[in-house]
Amino acid sequence: MKRVTSALLLACCLAACSTSPDAKPAPPEAQRTQTPPTTTQPEGPPPPPEPVADGPCPYLESAFVAQANGQRATKVRISADKPHPTCFFYRADGTVQLTARIYVGTAKNAKALVDEAAPINTSNPASSPTGWKGGSIGAEKGSTYAVAKEGAAVIVTTNQAQSIKARQVTEKVITALGL
Repeated sequence: MKRVTSALLLACCLAACSTSPDAKPAPPEAQRTQTPPTTTQPEGPPPPPEPVADGPCPYLESAFVAQANGQRATKVRISADKPHPTCFFYRADGTVQLTARIYVGTAKNAKALVDEAAPINTSNPASSPTGWKGGSIGAEKGSTYAVAKEGAAVIVTTNQAQSIKARQVTEKVITALGL
């Protein structure tokens, strides 16, 4: 009788542990739902860059800036922006004569940066090089040439009244970086 009881007990245990093809697994009692982490870029354009270190500018030579802007660049400083820092070129009196700012990110932010630098309502249309769009402002106290294409923006400001100088530097930056 002990043998029959042991065999019966073993059979019951095995039956409880096995699953039939029609059997469905029991749902876990406390199933946690995790949402995967997302990486998002902040809304709106990044804040204006600040110079944090001495140059040189990795994509624009001082000699070219001096020739294009008509003033010798006595010092160059760069921002901490990645992947391309903003370059600040200084005159002999210590004031900034030209800045070249590059943004690579979302198309929305690139366009917003350009519109902030050269507002569409108050600037002249800019479309050089081909495929880039933005605005150009020339004024006695300085000029700006700002253009965007997809998720990239290039903004050049100069202390010169003619925006053609800022445009020439912008074209050089775009070519140098292969944007």
